[in-house]
Amino acid sequence: MNTTSTKAEHAIEPSQPNLDVSVVVPVYGCRNCLEELVDRVTRALQAAGRSHEILLVDDNSPDQAWRRITELSQLNPQVRGLRLARNFGQHAAISAGLAHARGQSMIVMDCDLQDVPEEIPKLLAALEGDVEVVLGQRVDRQDSWGKRTGSQLFYRTLGWLTDTQYDHSTANFGAYSRKVVDTLNNMPESDRFLPLLVRWTGFQTHKVEVSHGRRTEGKSSYSLGKLLQMATRVALSFSDKPLRLVMTAALAIAAIAAGFAVYSVYRYSSGDIRVAGFTSIIASIWLVGSIIMACIGVLGLYLGRVHGEAKKRPQYLIWQDTRKQAR
Repeated sequence: MNTTSTKAEHAIEPSQPNLDVSVVVPVYGCRNCLEELVDRVTRALQAAGRSHEILLVDDNSPDQAWRRITELSQLNPQVRGLRLARNFGQHAAISAGLAHARGQSMIVMDCDLQDVPEEIPKLLAALEGDVEVVLGQRVDRQDSWGKRTGSQLFYRTLGWLTDTQYDHSTANFGAYSRKVVDTLNNMPESDRFLPLLVRWTGFQTHKVEVSHGRRTEGKSSYSLGKLLQMATRVALSFSDKPLRLVMTAALAIAAIAAGFAVYSVYRYSSGDIRVAGFTSIIASIWLVGSIIMACIGVLGLYLGRVHGEAKKRPQYLIWQDTRKQAR
């Protein structure tokens, strides 16, 4: 049974008072990890005395993960699977899970078991009082040197482009209150990036040190090139600093050009220059032309983002839902 739905067509599901925790897991490329993931999450939350559900969101995983998700949902009534119509990206898959989650608190984690399920109770315990967001701060990361370097470069680039500071030891793994999730669900933009959206809300955030597991299945789909592309995309969606950088560069070049013009006039009046230089004229034309094209390119990128948001297309399309299949 196939069902196609969008966020616009699906009203956000109300929270269920007797359900404590919803665990949202975007799934891509880790089919063989899912059974162990569900078992460990279930044991951790049962030991903590927390009623829960586990939402596995298949982001069109290439390894036929949906079949395993369907099997797990049949074996465990606490597991619900959502299958997206195509690969919309990790943060869109997280948004789909959060929109359908019913718990009073949310856990967001990856499917590859590098986010250790046994650390979930520690995150939930810190979600109290005025604290609305608890982020897992990974200690002794088990990633390769290349992955750690790429992650640091990504967050430094993103921080520079958005004028914010990021801790590369934190990612999506964390606990979020119902208030935070309701706020995120009501944000209309289609370009999603969970850390920046959460930061924008301004809710009280706390960090808790958590252990980091070693990847046993598959490999990260984020290469260095993809990370840098994502940093640029996120910066264009969440910051106007690229426009300000272009303006600063334009003003700097204008100042240099004005100084050069004054210097040329001085030399000409002094008799040092008798014949205008063809090379300097051509070089100046190429330099100014390149700067103009770069400025137009940055403006075009922003215009493209505005065009995408103006279409008001849904953030994701849900193709299948194990809960509906079971009815």
